[in-house]
Amino acid sequence: MVDQTVLYDDEGGVALVTLNRPDRRNAFNAAMHAELNACLDRAAGDDGIRAVLLTGNGGAFSIGHDLDDEIMGNPPEPPDFGKLPERYYNPLLRRIRQLEMPVICAVNGIAAGAAVSVALACDLVFAARSASFVQPFAGLGLMPDAGATWFLPRLVGLQRAMGLALLGESLGAEQAAEWGLIWKAVEDERLLEVAFVLARELAHGPTRAFATTKKAIHCAPGNTLDQQLDVEKYLQRALGRSADHAEGILARRTGRKAVFRGV
Repeated sequence: MVDQTVLYDDEGGVALVTLNRPDRRNAFNAAMHAELNACLDRAAGDDGIRAVLLTGNGGAFSIGHDLDDEIMGNPPEPPDFGKLPERYYNPLLRRIRQLEMPVICAVNGIAAGAAVSVALACDLVFAARSASFVQPFAGLGLMPDAGATWFLPRLVGLQRAMGLALLGESLGAEQAAEWGLIWKAVEDERLLEVAFVLARELAHGPTRAFATTKKAIHCAPGNTLDQQLDVEKYLQRALGRSADHAEGILARRTGRKAVFRGV
């Protein structure tokens, strides 16, 4: 429907989730948050869906939060900007990170503000070569939020994170890939094609192993090496008893392609 702010399509095991406010450059508002969370819940609750591909409709991925959204306050009353991440972005980022399936993001245009964090919360990020990433908060007298101060230094290092946050300069897709902010920059016209190829490949893979790998990698920054070694031992033991592992071993021994069921 044309009034849907987020579109959902089942593409043969891949949930294609598309931000759909192109007239507002896919700026987030309350309705978009509600519909995006509903789409993620739908994907998580469907046994036939084994990967998610998130992208935007039109020339932008998203320019961040809509300044006309009611949560932004009514002048001259100052807005409560702590409410914005608390109510919307923090739960959304946690939801994306906790999905027990690969989540791919295809950034089709500019990603600004909190939208950068939404993309970086995904497991792998592709971007069109014409796409860019920008933290515009300083120009508004604010600081990066929605997890940006956590994601950026871990992905690109302290100096680059500080530069992006304080200067608000636009970072092109190719530079973002060179810095390690995203997985890969691709030609604009091939963005969805390339992202879909990977999403479908992952959807046919051992999704339980993928979910466990995500869990291990996400918890690693807070662990010592000894703690992480114990985490890996515990999780690997469980995977070693899974049907997918048995299938992988059998397929390897018989010289055929494994048929993983994600169980």
